[in-house]
Amino acid sequence: MKDLYPILITPAEEGGYTVHVVGLEIDTQGDTLPECVEMARDAIGIWGIAQEDLGHAIPNGFVGEIPHRPDQIVTLVDVDFTAYRRAHDMRTIRKNVTIPSYLNELAEQAGLNFSQVLQDALKTRLGVS
Repeated sequence: MKDLYPILITPAEEGGYTVHVVGLEIDTQGDTLPECVEMARDAIGIWGIAQEDLGHAIPNGFVGEIPHRPDQIVTLVDVDFTAYRRAHDMRTIRKNVTIPSYLNELAEQAGLNFSQVLQDALKTRLGVS
């Protein structure tokens, strides 16, 4: 699922910027404006996959007027939660598989890592890079 979320960037007194994701109550910071956008995208991505893991729906991005001061920047950040999970969720799940004895022997003789072979096969079959 991909959506846009508004962020409010405020210059910090000590340099850099603070970033607030409007409607999600997420805050982060960055030294430069591009870093602020990347930090916001990362914070929203982490929050979003955590919400999915808890069984909660991810709300759509806020649409509407964002009140702000003249020194603040309002912009949008795009987040693809499916791509974010694929890139950052490295949890492992244990699976029990059954294979013929002769394949087990051949694979062990070849020094194959069964988990890696299964991952590679699943990625190929599912078209995941």
